[in-house]
Amino acid sequence: MTTAFISHPDTLLHVMDGSHPESPARITTIKNAVIASPLKDELLFADAPIAHKADLLRVHAATYVDYIFGIAPKAGLVRLDGDTSMGPMSLAATLHATGAVIHATFQKSPTTIGNNVSIGHNAIVHGCTIHDNVLVGMGSIIMDDCVVESNSIIAAGAVVTKNTRVEAGSIYAGVPAKKVKDISPELISGEIDRIADNYVEYSSWFQE
Repeated sequence: MTTAFISHPDTLLHVMDGSHPESPARITTIKNAVIASPLKDELLFADAPIAHKADLLRVHAATYVDYIFGIAPKAGLVRLDGDTSMGPMSLAATLHATGAVIHATFQKSPTTIGNNVSIGHNAIVHGCTIHDNVLVGMGSIIMDDCVVESNSIIAAGAVVTKNTRVEAGSIYAGVPAKKVKDISPELISGEIDRIADNYVEYSSWFQE
């Protein structure tokens, strides 16, 4: 089985501001690390297709989709909330990053996802077990038979290789992903809980 590494040049043009950690430089750093690693020969590199409104309407309310398209700026930045801004290329970048893949391997590796789990754009969760209160970062890959224990964060762009067990209360990052530090109680409430709660709140704004 071949694993795809999916990205798109437009994602490098989503710029929020100079100090925000959601920086295009992260994508370049991750891709360069993958290319320099032994994983390069095991991956299929592909450009992400663009999502259309019809695709978005399968999982989002029409009022929400129209709002995001309508607020996208032609120039400058538009702030959606205290932590999220859109620039002129943010909508295009988002449409190429839309969607996450949750996949199981038939009669071999089931996929089980717990409560209060947030899975970022373009992430791949493949034949693994994710316990409660986990944040899976954008563009990350979790491969077959991995177990991600509770109160953990998989960093954006991380590749968690087959059979890895992610310790409870830890952050895993890199290619291949390794533990980089423990998570403080403040980070659990400030990131894992906040992001999961925000998704629920955002959806309530646009219920039809």
